[in-house]
Amino acid sequence: MPELPEVETIRRRLAPVLEGATIESAEIVDPRLTRPVEPESVARALVGERIASVDRRGKYLLVRLASGRILVVHLRMTGSLRHAARGTLPEDAHRRATLELDSGADLAYRDVRRFGTWELLDADHVRPYFAARLGPEPLAASFTAARFARLLEGRRAPIKAFLLDQRRIAGVGNIYADEALWRARIHPLRTAGELSSDEIAQLHRALRAALRKGIELQGSTLSTYVTPDGNTGGMQHEFHVYGRLGEPCDRCGRPIVRIVVGGRGTWYCPHCQRARSL
Repeated sequence: MPELPEVETIRRRLAPVLEGATIESAEIVDPRLTRPVEPESVARALVGERIASVDRRGKYLLVRLASGRILVVHLRMTGSLRHAARGTLPEDAHRRATLELDSGADLAYRDVRRFGTWELLDADHVRPYFAARLGPEPLAASFTAARFARLLEGRRAPIKAFLLDQRRIAGVGNIYADEALWRARIHPLRTAGELSSDEIAQLHRALRAALRKGIELQGSTLSTYVTPDGNTGGMQHEFHVYGRLGEPCDRCGRPIVRIVVGGRGTWYCPHCQRARSL
């Protein structure tokens, strides 16, 4: 699933193409994309709208329209967006929606597994929509180590599971949680609320560093993720632990191991990330 760095990369690539353009036509061919709303209803509502801005909240893309409505796009596991000059998009059996813009560009949404969603919300619905789903943005200036500590206080879940809970922190997924814990030298099964103040500060820095590195390298391409112009990301070449079972740790040379935490595959170095209390 695309995580914060992948979605932020998509946002940055799409903003120059979409902002200021008007949607001339819209076709949504997969009813699962907009359910329970009929796809024809969403498509009709989009036609004639001018795109004011493209923003991000956690793993969601927010296409803000001049009318005040917001198209909220969640890519889930295999969703992706691709733009090209009018009429030049390649044929694709997995294309679920297409927008034609007055700028002469086409925007296509493809999704192999069909778990992604498009929701067209009124402006006054956006705040409660995300308040019920997402915690703070980990790269925001307001996300300080002190705020992180308050979020962790009293939490009995493993720290890896805590980082994956979107209601606690927005946008962090399996890849960047593992990479951040390795950077901070914290075992993924440590109880979240039992981390020391020094460990919290280390993890706060490590999480932000891992996410920023992912954005710098335009995300991780492991299977279906590509940028909107069809390029791949480069973060997969910089993983310290994720997906590296049996390979030597970049810090100590010991082999990386894999366990399951909260139902998710988890990679770490048992020498550098010691289980002080389980």
